[in-house]
Amino acid sequence: MLKQWEFWTVTTLALLAAIFVVTNMFLFTNNRSAQAEVSGRQEYIQQTVQLEGLYREIVKALADLSVRNQDADLKGLLTSQGISVTVNNPPPTPATNQPPRK
Repeated sequence: MLKQWEFWTVTTLALLAAIFVVTNMFLFTNNRSAQAEVSGRQEYIQQTVQLEGLYREIVKALADLSVRNQDADLKGLLTSQGISVTVNNPPPTPATNQPPRK
C-alpha cells in the first residue's frame, strides 16, 4: 500500500508526463507543418532557378521585338512588369569614302 505522499508524488509525476506528451504532440504537429511549408518554398525556388534562363531569353526577345517594331504597347507591358527597355545605338561604322591619310 502506498503512503499518501507517495500516492501524490506518483500522481503528480504521471500528470506531468501526460502534459509533456500532449505538449510534444502539439510541437511535433506544428514542426511537421512548418517543414512542409519550407519544403514547398524550397521546391518553388529550385524550379524558379531552373526557369530563370528561359525567362531571360523570353524577356530579351520581347524587348528586341518591341524595339525592332517600335511597339509601344509591348514596351509598356515590359515597363509595367518593371523591365526597362533601352535602345543601344550601334557603334558608327567607318566611312568608306575617306581620303587616305598621309
